[in-house]
Amino acid sequence: MTIALVNYGLGNIKAYANIYRVLNIPCMVANSSEELKQASKIILPGVGAFDWAMKRLNQSGMRDTLDELVLNQKTPVLGICVGMQMMAKKSEEGSADGLGWVDAEVVRFNDGQLKQAPLPHMGWNDVVPLKTDCLFKGIDAPRYYYLHSYYFCAHQESDVLATTFYGSEFTAAIASDNIYGTQFHPEKSHRWGIDLLNNFYGL
Repeated sequence: MTIALVNYGLGNIKAYANIYRVLNIPCMVANSSEELKQASKIILPGVGAFDWAMKRLNQSGMRDTLDELVLNQKTPVLGICVGMQMMAKKSEEGSADGLGWVDAEVVRFNDGQLKQAPLPHMGWNDVVPLKTDCLFKGIDAPRYYYLHSYYFCAHQESDVLATTFYGSEFTAAIASDNIYGTQFHPEKSHRWGIDLLNNFYGL
């Protein structure tokens, strides 16, 4: 069983690869559709703006294969930060269509929510898991590192896996069938992040 890191030019690919190497878990960097097809699980990282990330992914030649693996073959996938946001239908940050894998949209924190908290939301924050049988299994008092100004708004409450409070409560992680995502960066979150990435492998 091999985890594929989708390399479309965005995301901390080396950080994930280093963590899985330490955990002695098979991991590969997928640079093409043919390499991606070898995956039994997929990590879709992401940093930066929504439209730019979608453009890079669409230009990578891996978009159709990703849709096939995730939607038809039900390969487990974990989106990180913008990688999770791309799974929604659209984002207020831009005009590009998202992957549409989850019934959701990405919205910007507004002044009423923030209550003078600064943007971007950057740094460590507590996470409250709503379910502890998958990504957060065995993780005690989880804290994770964030860097974002937009957040994932799921239209189905059942898709929300965990929440965080920053001015107001927002979605920290999702789980929808074989599709998982985190707004935070597990690769920058020490033991909590390592445990979560290990749990994803064990799904």
